[in-house]
Amino acid sequence: MKKTIMLKRKYEFKILFSKGKIAYGKNLTMYILRNKNSVNKLGIAIGKKSGKAVDRNKIKRLIKENYRLFEMRIKCGYNILISVNKKCEIQNMDFYIIQKELEKLLKKSEIWLEE
Repeated sequence: MKKTIMLKRKYEFKILFSKGKIAYGKNLTMYILRNKNSVNKLGIAIGKKSGKAVDRNKIKRLIKENYRLFEMRIKCGYNILISVNKKCEIQNMDFYIIQKELEKLLKKSEIWLEE
């Protein structure tokens, strides 16, 4: 089982926003940057204008769980930032919508391992 480290520092998020490769989706945006480690680092960004704290935390939990399920199919050595788009309605997002979109973004960004 791979171990993914969470991004927590503000400068790590800034580097990903400025230098990362971008993959756009309907509700999610993914920023990817190669790191020098053999582990992936995951960050989740969602703005305060998206909804109340309860809703934002629910979306974060759903994204983390979907990432955990896909973790074995993702190449190692990347910093990944998943950002929730401002215009999407987070109250209407559920587990399966996030799952489909995350899989599509991972394939689009070319870090998905084909079996």
